[in-house]
Amino acid sequence: MDSTSLGLLVRRERKAQNLKQAELAAVSGVGVRFIVDLEAGKPTLQLGKVLQVITTLGCEVQIAPPASRS
Repeated sequence: MDSTSLGLLVRRERKAQNLKQAELAAVSGVGVRFIVDLEAGKPTLQLGKVLQVITTLGCEVQIAPPASRS
């Protein structure tokens, strides 16, 4: 997954929950500009804030180690 894909996922979930960007920003504890940048796929955003927004939306992050090589 890249930052653009993550931004599209956040936008899709926000809209599915009928939230405006300002509403998501307020309940996530971040600024509206941060939500705009996140949804646009800006690759240099603060990880902690990204995780706050994702958690607020009810999503979770899963990281899987690379498959074992034979």
